[in-house]
Amino acid sequence: MTARETTEPGVATQHHGDADRRSLDVSRFGGGVASDSQHTALRASVRQLGQLLGEALTRHEGADLLALVEEVRAKAREPGDEALHRLLAGVDDATAVVLARAFTAYFQLVNVTEQLHRYQELTTGEEGPLEGTVRRIGEALEDGSVDRELVESVLARVEYRPVFTAHPTEATRRTVLTLLRKIADVVDASEDPRRPSLDRAQRDRRLAELVDLLWQTDELRIVRPQPTDEARTATYYLRSLATSVVPDLLEELDRQLATIDVTLPLDARPLRFGTWAGGDRDGNPNVTPAVTLDVLSLQHLAGLRVLIDQVEDLLTEASASTRVVTVTDELLASLDADAEALPITFAAVRRLNAEEPYRLKLSFVRVRLQRTRDRLTSGRPHEPGRDYRHLDELLVDLTLIRDSMLANGDRLSADGAILRLIRTTRAIGLGLATLDVREHSERHHAALAVLVDRVGELGRPYADLDRAARTAYLSHEMASRRPLVGAVRDDLPTEATALLDVFDAIRVALDTYGRDAVETYIVSMTHDVDDLFAVVVLAREAGLVDPGGHDAPAVARIGFAPLFETVAELEAAGPLLAALLSDPSYRRVVAARGDVQEIMLGYSDSSKDAGIAASQWQIHLAQRALRDVAREHGVVLRLFHGRGGSVGRGGGPTAEAILSQPDGSLDGPIKITEQGEVLSDKYTLPKLGLLNLESALAAVVEASILHRTPLLEREVLSDWDEAMDVVAEAGQTAYRALVRDPALVPFFVAATPVDELGKLNIGSRPAKRPGGAGGLDDLRAIPWVFGWTQSRFILPGWYGVGSGLAAAREDGRGEALAEMYRTWPFFRTFLSNVQMTLAKTDLDIAARYVRTLVADDSAGLFDRIREEHLRTVDEILAVTGQSSLLETAPVLRRTLELRDSYLAPLHALQSSLLARVREVPDGEEPDSDLQRALLLTINGIAAGLRNTG
Repeated sequence: MTARETTEPGVATQHHGDADRRSLDVSRFGGGVASDSQHTALRASVRQLGQLLGEALTRHEGADLLALVEEVRAKAREPGDEALHRLLAGVDDATAVVLARAFTAYFQLVNVTEQLHRYQELTTGEEGPLEGTVRRIGEALEDGSVDRELVESVLARVEYRPVFTAHPTEATRRTVLTLLRKIADVVDASEDPRRPSLDRAQRDRRLAELVDLLWQTDELRIVRPQPTDEARTATYYLRSLATSVVPDLLEELDRQLATIDVTLPLDARPLRFGTWAGGDRDGNPNVTPAVTLDVLSLQHLAGLRVLIDQVEDLLTEASASTRVVTVTDELLASLDADAEALPITFAAVRRLNAEEPYRLKLSFVRVRLQRTRDRLTSGRPHEPGRDYRHLDELLVDLTLIRDSMLANGDRLSADGAILRLIRTTRAIGLGLATLDVREHSERHHAALAVLVDRVGELGRPYADLDRAARTAYLSHEMASRRPLVGAVRDDLPTEATALLDVFDAIRVALDTYGRDAVETYIVSMTHDVDDLFAVVVLAREAGLVDPGGHDAPAVARIGFAPLFETVAELEAAGPLLAALLSDPSYRRVVAARGDVQEIMLGYSDSSKDAGIAASQWQIHLAQRALRDVAREHGVVLRLFHGRGGSVGRGGGPTAEAILSQPDGSLDGPIKITEQGEVLSDKYTLPKLGLLNLESALAAVVEASILHRTPLLEREVLSDWDEAMDVVAEAGQTAYRALVRDPALVPFFVAATPVDELGKLNIGSRPAKRPGGAGGLDDLRAIPWVFGWTQSRFILPGWYGVGSGLAAAREDGRGEALAEMYRTWPFFRTFLSNVQMTLAKTDLDIAARYVRTLVADDSAGLFDRIREEHLRTVDEILAVTGQSSLLETAPVLRRTLELRDSYLAPLHALQSSLLARVREVPDGEEPDSDLQRALLLTINGIAAGLRNTG
């Protein structure tokens, strides 16, 4: 049932022809360059780096090996692939290792160079993302379609939070990423016309040195990473962003808003960061309570180092003297208190800085930050006035300085470096990012069964309750303050203590680091309200929730979010939220969290369950329903989009995805996962990281202020909804007919390297769910997408879409589909992502995997896949009005074709190596060189295709 669009009073509705004034740039969906000039510059950079890589290969492996690489490249360009496969079949395992390394290194160099040129291209325009958004808001203020009060109130709660997840598909080591970043810096300097030509030889030598070092570095991790290693990877990016990106981005937001006479509140947090590393327990036994606390310690020590460095930078320019300026009495009083609390520091700085109150204050701030770091390292108790217990104490000190500047007429300084520091501090907190904790709903009920049965008041086991009875019992229990378990837990079984220990760890984290340490507990596989009620009761046992009563408000130190992962769960999302908010006890918990209710939407499993068309459409409908329920109950809805890097897992350009959401579903705060190769693609280069974050933040601001009511006429949207219902239903039918065929799983396992992925040491989380029978349901969405991508089917990103569009066309909706693509952001974004996936799909390459690896009794499925692929391409072209894929982005198409010429050898090598590995008798291990070569091809193809999982 399609959720009905609603209209917010006082905001004008536009005709559908004006629904989206932004022009469509298909190249955004490919992540490449779009202009001829940048393509030419990119080719020149790639040519230079390729030459340096060839020289490194000759130095270390010999000229014969380089000649083999060139021969493989040449045969890959010939029609047909028989000659290439004959050549590779004769290559021994050790040589295969070097070949795979050579092509992988090439793609790593191409990727980082393309990132650099993508940034250069995107910043050559006259208008940046925030500038354009603020200009459109200014126009809306002038024409009266929004009022200033609305703009200011929304800005006060705007919050874009990218969340770095703990199960990445990133197959590139952090060591390699660091080298690539240095290479990009040298390339950038070499292309800067302002640099003296005399430096050219020095830069060329440095570039050769770095490329040589890249060749000497092992691409593969020796051991599988632990959650703390994943946290270090997230911290690597977070520190870079906090240092090189966040201050400039938030200053730009302030600057642009000032052009329309709007001021961002000082306590606003338009940008924050989140992480799952160390908190995502669902299916990962390696994430223990102790690991969670270790990760939080790591994050906070890194965050404090960033803040100390930034305070020290500000100290160098905080030279205002009381001989020239005056300061407030409040600042002077705080200096007296600091001097009393930190007499040694005062004695060290007063002789030189006694007449420089801002520098004196920042000296105390620096010492308190250093002592905070030392306290967290040693575990000693907080000392009031001598260190910082929570973020708010630090912000009070920094705000005192700014208030003093403002009070004495120095707005230029007040809106300068000190404001940058305050904004940055609010964004990153003391620990760079806020940790989410996630666990499967069944684990909570298993723990509660032990606790409830121990009390013995039900008269029957908790596990025997049906859902209605369980809901009624838990609703009553939420309203009670009585504990189910006392202080002694020694006699409790593991299934209970393991969960209670998690909540105890969260309490310790909040006590130690403050309320930003952990904010949300996410319940995966949420089926009904009892799955949330169960978690609230368990949190109460740890003192994280107090239900309050008639004379006392409720206390909730963390929030609770359901995760809707399947199409069926998404269909029930609206009614479930209504039931949650209608429960008085749970509603008090939400009120205690500032009337904010978070909902997580799962793209990966819903797509794996029903296909991309049904998944994308049902997520869109769920957002409408959730929006309407939240409005009815007077709560702010914070949607958390669990998107992967690939289109089959909800990936695609973030800003376009934000702006294609249902109007009114975004009312300030939003969370979006960033995972796998998305992290390195977006954030390895700080300049590109700045542009990506600015684009996303601008989209959040624009959607929250300008997209509050439908921009499409209700009758038009109703017709288009019906068309999408047809597309989704027919697409789901086609997709499920394929994946539920008994021959599909054997075909998938044979035609892809999915079984070999587990040896790649990508993440700490197992690729398959424990205890399963080995079928499709037991396989996680990441290896499902990753496997299909490696062999170039990329099936999860397009299968069923052709059948869906064809069904709508046969239903007489062909013209409507074309208009939907031109005008409706949701449909346009959806089809643009599918088009990009089709452009990267190569069923001729996939056919080689099938011929080489798949048994004859399963190979017939490939004909069905080819048929749907042809249908999907034809339907996409019909809707978009093109004669070929990416016709409107010819430069991007050439870039992808260039990549294909280097990917073909890797695919040929991989299929050959897979055949060799599978010839090894059961019980025996393949030769180490053979395993290494195969895993290197997986790395190389992931680098070549970029958005792989």
